[in-house]
Amino acid sequence: MLGHDGVGYVFGGDRGLYDRLSALDNLRYFAELYAVEPRDQKWRVAELFDLVGLTGREKEHVEGYSRGMRQRLHIARGLLHRPDVLFLGEPSIGVDPVAARDLRRTIADLRAGSTTVLLTTHYMAEADELCDRIAVIAGGTIRALGTPDRLKSRVQERGILEIEAHGADDEHLDRIRHLAGVHGVAAEDRGSRQAVIVQTEPERSCTRRCSQRSTASRSDGSSPVTPVEDAYIAIVEEAEAEVEAETEAGAETGAEAETEAEKETTREAAA
Repeated sequence: MLGHDGVGYVFGGDRGLYDRLSALDNLRYFAELYAVEPRDQKWRVAELFDLVGLTGREKEHVEGYSRGMRQRLHIARGLLHRPDVLFLGEPSIGVDPVAARDLRRTIADLRAGSTTVLLTTHYMAEADELCDRIAVIAGGTIRALGTPDRLKSRVQERGILEIEAHGADDEHLDRIRHLAGVHGVAAEDRGSRQAVIVQTEPERSCTRRCSQRSTASRSDGSSPVTPVEDAYIAIVEEAEAEVEAETEAGAETGAEAETEAEKETTREAAA
């Protein structure tokens, strides 16, 4: 986590905090680094502990904190200097459902206040719940930008299936991808499980075939996914198709240029 003037960055994870210090001492230390006025530090730190739900746990050493508690402490650290804009990188990755819910509640409280939050996440339900606008990035390029409802409207006609899977690899995804009626396939790691997300024609037979071929081990059933995930898959598939088409076009252009060069060489030799 870094911060400068009106911008705060929260990368989270296990680094960036001092494990052998208490959470309170961590925030006191970083308050000094961020030049928070000494007369304001005590109440500002107390305010942030209350905001992130760690009041009563502030004197415990960070080394005893769960991952979710660490993430919340990271957020408190990023807010010490009252940034106008806060960047959050994958705040709920690797945390349990209860901790993830608490983190989302904290982020929603920030959004309701005066802080602009830029959130990166692979969890589309999280983006749908928290974000006013969503940018979908594929291949390092922003491929779509708009409200959740606007992104959802791009793929209203498709059926979407989410399969909770175990042991799915590229080979299994390719099997699904080549089934009749399948428009796209993507897999997400969600802690100890996988979610295989499939765009399909809205028919039960396709749903059954996808479930049967989803993993080498087992599938725990399927359910509809958040429509934003539907839009995400469609946008990424379109981006991949564009890149493939551009690659093929470039190869054809190169072949044509090579043919013309050979013809010119032949004409010069004949002359």
